[in-house]
Amino acid sequence: MAEPVFARLAIIGCGLIGSSLARGARASGAAGQIVIYDASAFARARIAELGLADEVTLSAEEAVSGADLVIFATPVRAIGEAAAACAHAIAPGAIVSDVGSVKAAVSEALSAALPDSVHIVPGHPIAGTEQSGPDAGFAELFHRRWVILTPQAREDDAYLEAVQRLADFWTALGAQVERMDDKHHDLVLAVTSHLPHLIAYNIVGTAADMEEVTRAEVMKYSAGGFRDFTRIAASDPTMWRDIFLTNKDAVLEVLGRFTEDLQALSRAIRWGEGDKLYDLFSRTREIRRGVIEAGQESAEPDFGRKRGG
Repeated sequence: MAEPVFARLAIIGCGLIGSSLARGARASGAAGQIVIYDASAFARARIAELGLADEVTLSAEEAVSGADLVIFATPVRAIGEAAAACAHAIAPGAIVSDVGSVKAAVSEALSAALPDSVHIVPGHPIAGTEQSGPDAGFAELFHRRWVILTPQAREDDAYLEAVQRLADFWTALGAQVERMDDKHHDLVLAVTSHLPHLIAYNIVGTAADMEEVTRAEVMKYSAGGFRDFTRIAASDPTMWRDIFLTNKDAVLEVLGRFTEDLQALSRAIRWGEGDKLYDLFSRTREIRRGVIEAGQESAEPDFGRKRGG
């Protein structure tokens, strides 16, 4: 096994991503020691039972003390407060990162909460499931998935070295690493992640609220497309509430474009403009092929779903 990239990894928050980080760092040897703090006493007890950490602490301050890498794996609106609560205990020169799906707001929150002596390198692993909690994680979650780092506007050697060390850490966990401007990240993810979740929540909510269709019928006769939406809409509500509120400008910009395109589709259906529908559906098939070629999805029939016996 290779030498650890970091001697002591502190993870603040242990849901799906936090617990997968711990498992991945352990399996790969990317961290010499793993320390975890979670605000939930139940979660802390479960983390200890699962053996996810070398140490489970009763406070964030204890967890970050002596750590050369601190990763906040909390909902994005909680990161600033969590960082401020333990800022005094983070060692000078330590690298501080996160796993949130919004980057500009998180970068600002961390900068406001932490001293200049630490290296803030926000990050976002584009990986996940609809499950949450310490039991939900698995070491392979980040394998062949993209992790986007959004370094701050610093060019000093110590900071650039910190960015590379964090990239090496994620690579050790099996991820592919990309660097990106934080505001551009937020716009890209508004298109590829945030809007699809918003649409899924809305479609499932609309179906459940329709007076002409009973809830039992919605569940009994759900087709493949609707089932895919229900999977997305089962994602953690706290996390997604925070994402939409902290990335509202980019989400609203993309939502406006989507609404215009949806209205154009509505007109095409109303006026029987089959050529317009066919052209759009053909272009979207190409996007699907591109996603598969990029290794981000399976080309197996039925979207790779496992069939029962």
